Amino acid sequence: MKLRFLVTIAVLLVLALIVVSCGGTAEPCPECPECPPAECPECPEAECPECPACPEPEPCPECPEAMSCPFEEDWAGSGHADAESEAFRHWDEDDPAVVPSNCAKCHSQGGAMDFFGADGTEAGVVDGDHAIDTVISCAVCHNDATVMWDTVVFPSGIEISGLGSEARCMECHQGRASKATVDAGIEEAGMVDDLDTVSEDLGFTNIHYYAAAATLYGTFAEGGYQYDGKTYDAKFRHVEGYETCVSCHNVHTLEVKAEACIECHGEGDYQDYREISSASDYDGDGDVEEGVYYETVGLQEMLYGAMQAYAEEVAGSSIVYDAASYPYWFDDAGERYASWTGRLVKAAYNYQVSKKDPGEFAHGGKYIIQLLYDSIEDLNQALSTPIDLAAASRGDAGHFDGSSEAFRHWDEDGEVSGSCAKCHSADGLPTYIANGANIATEVANGFMCVTCHNEEEWPALYVDEEVTFPSGAAVSFDDATSNLCLECHQGRESTASVDRRIGDSADDEVADGLGFANIHYFAAGATLFGDEVQGAYQFEGKEYLGRNEHAPGFATCADCHNVHELEVAVDTCTACHGEFEEVTDIRLDTTDYDGDGDTSGGIDSEIAGMTEALYAAIQAYAESTEGVSPIEYNSARYPYFFDDAGERYGTWTPALLRAAYNYQYVQKDPGAFAHHAKYIMQVLYDSIEHVGGDVSGMTRP
Repeated sequence: MKLRFLVTIAVLLVLALIVVSCGGTAEPCPECPECPPAECPECPEAECPECPACPEPEPCPECPEAMSCPFEEDWAGSGHADAESEAFRHWDEDDPAVVPSNCAKCHSQGGAMDFFGADGTEAGVVDGDHAIDTVISCAVCHNDATVMWDTVVFPSGIEISGLGSEARCMECHQGRASKATVDAGIEEAGMVDDLDTVSEDLGFTNIHYYAAAATLYGTFAEGGYQYDGKTYDAKFRHVEGYETCVSCHNVHTLEVKAEACIECHGEGDYQDYREISSASDYDGDGDVEEGVYYETVGLQEMLYGAMQAYAEEVAGSSIVYDAASYPYWFDDAGERYASWTGRLVKAAYNYQVSKKDPGEFAHGGKYIIQLLYDSIEDLNQALSTPIDLAAASRGDAGHFDGSSEAFRHWDEDGEVSGSCAKCHSADGLPTYIANGANIATEVANGFMCVTCHNEEEWPALYVDEEVTFPSGAAVSFDDATSNLCLECHQGRESTASVDRRIGDSADDEVADGLGFANIHYFAAGATLFGDEVQGAYQFEGKEYLGRNEHAPGFATCADCHNVHELEVAVDTCTACHGEFEEVTDIRLDTTDYDGDGDTSGGIDSEIAGMTEALYAAIQAYAESTEGVSPIEYNSARYPYFFDDAGERYGTWTPALLRAAYNYQYVQKDPGAFAHHAKYIMQVLYDSIEHVGGDVSGMTRP
């Protein structure tokens, strides 16, 4: 075809040359009437040059065989290609038989192409109804518009960008409702302030099906009903290389890449998978070896029982769930359930969220566990016999507690600042060990295995030869594990930093611009090393104890704590301390340090007595010192110290600051009695004395 076209062009060029050479009026050439006329106005017709003979057309070359579609066989066996499934047949009996615009994005080829803008229409919306008898075909994902799609807006209104190729999966696997949807229904019914009264205006809200992205992204998407005042896990990161839809699922067959799971989880069923970061007994059945899947099943059963008890007792009508029959919730006569209250609507929504993502245990099992637990807890408020949650657990040990403030504090910022990243992100500690500094990093859902274990030398821990504390002192345990602990459990202030803050200000005069110095939290390493690192405020002229060696074999963090669960290995304490009910009951001497005349309690009780005396001394000092406002402490509210109007405390004297710093120090190391009781009591004694408190009956270690 191409050759024939070129020959034709050549002929036309020759004729054009003839025309130009002759000039004149157009006359057809007799020899070749089909050719363009020659223009020979000044020469007789006989002198008109002959047209060249038209060439014979070249035969068309043989066309190659039609190109086959790669992976078509894989795709043909997937749910996306199942043309007989309910997902594509649901509208066959409708009149007209079309897939409506609000369903077409995920249930028809035309609707999907329309939404992604692959058909030339506006992207992000479906412009109308679409034809039945189509599926999610190759063309839906393989076109210029869809391959560029990387931003998803969830039903909650939350937008997540920079997703890459998984964005096309998430558009349909995100559900169709959220906390916002449920709340809107309750508000529209006028039942916001009356959650336990049946309203005919309330109805069940359905998340829809296979909302894997909502489970995966947790509180970043708010797909579940998240109760006010509670915090929830964020995106489940899994491990590097297996954090997205397309990294865990074959994009054509949709099957899980099972062979990739074996390296960490070993052979076996997915439902049996569980890692050390999931050490809690979530459903309270006493089994912490079962897969996380079975923990969610246990909580589902507990929630269903709570819902049935609530429906009978509060709503006045029995409720039954049928996962295979729309609208899922029925009364005991088999009719659509109609006795909804606001509280029951929330719980039913979360129950359905957990049931309609069959892979929830892998996508974001802990987020689902939190939704189920909180739903039970909320229903319990209205039950005369609440469901027993005493043995159940909502969260994890601190390092893996993705819902805690320690990891959720930066959600609104979108990143963990460089000054906090070392201890409050999954990547911060290895970055710090490698570079001696941190930069801002992505918000984390708790630590990961590779936070402490060097992935390149797995399972070896990162080596941290010595640790520098805020005072500038560098110390070290003999084992790398405990040095890693010290990197974060050292506090963020010291005697030196408090002194720098105070400068030359007089002890009992309010200093302009002087503010509270917060040690930060769980500074166990600073307590244990005592005078060697001076994490607490040590008063000039006083002597303080150095590192607490405790006893052979019990001198480091890892000697006394389970490094993953963080619990104290209490069974190892009895050899020296004998039997005890609580670890806080431990005591080896009978000195009455706090001067209350009672030495029957553990050494922790002596610290508590001295801490209470310090708070009284701080308040008395504030009342009696000129220019100083009354002072109150709230351990749960930053910045902890307030005036009598509830405002941030602002009339600090150096003496008051030193004492308040040490008071906060003891409050924020709840294990101080074990880490270094005598050092802490020295600090407390000196602080009481410093602000004029009575230490006459006390004993300074």
